Amino acid sequence: MELRHLRYFVALAEELHFARAAERLNIAPPTLTVQIQEIERTLSARLFVRTKRSVALTPAGAIFLSEARNVLEQFAKAESVGRRAGRGEIGRVEIGYVGSAAYAGVLQDQTSRFSRAWPGVHLNAREFPMEDLPQLIGEGQVDIGFVRLPMTLPHSLRLHTLLWDYFCLALPAGHNQAEWTDTVRSGQLAGEPFVAPEQEAGTYEVARRGRFTPRIVSAPGSLLAVLTQVSFGTGVSVVPSIVRNVVHLPNVVFRPIAGEPILSEVAAVFRANETSPAVRNFIQQTRESPQRRLSP
Repeated sequence: MELRHLRYFVALAEELHFARAAERLNIAPPTLTVQIQEIERTLSARLFVRTKRSVALTPAGAIFLSEARNVLEQFAKAESVGRRAGRGEIGRVEIGYVGSAAYAGVLQDQTSRFSRAWPGVHLNAREFPMEDLPQLIGEGQVDIGFVRLPMTLPHSLRLHTLLWDYFCLALPAGHNQAEWTDTVRSGQLAGEPFVAPEQEAGTYEVARRGRFTPRIVSAPGSLLAVLTQVSFGTGVSVVPSIVRNVVHLPNVVFRPIAGEPILSEVAAVFRANETSPAVRNFIQQTRESPQRRLSP
């Protein structure tokens, strides 16, 4: 038995007239008669009582009508869900991010905009170590990653920059450089103990400019952990400037670094050949988002 048989049966059960039901179904009355007979043979049950003047449901037909309607309704629902999923209107997107993407507001902006546009899609966002995200995205465990560049990516991944930031210096409040209101030159940091964030590019660029090798004494992971170490007096740290406005810890001060700003990007990373319609919609949104640039 096929869905069309159920549709034929329901139409006749509602019309109780072969000609009207056939017209509603856009088929010939004899064809409808044959189809109903096939259903009754398949079920080994009589569904209609027919006379020259009337058509009526049998008790078995009444019970079968309720179930047939349920099946057709469920099929219509499944069909609608399938179509919506194919358009990316429903589904799930796994998001991975590093802390500085959240501090910068990039993560919140992208997720809130997407949720307004696609309310039927569930977004699941989790923080990950930055070095793990490329592999997780490539393996399909994460769909979109918000990371801080520079980062080496495999050929299967693509990225779109959303924010241009720059690095600054975080120091313990009692540090001699913390008393300065002016910029700190890279050469003044030679010999200092460094607490390295996940993105170490800023640290090594400061060392390159100052012509020294950084003495990294701690690499605790997240930016909050890094700044906590700085607040303990463990060392100084080269961190994204955005944290100055969102993280306020006792015994931590921020100072600009002299010279050309050391730039860093916050970017969305995703698979080049994405197949999920919902994820493709998210990727399209990020690609259409203008880049923001923070001023030193």
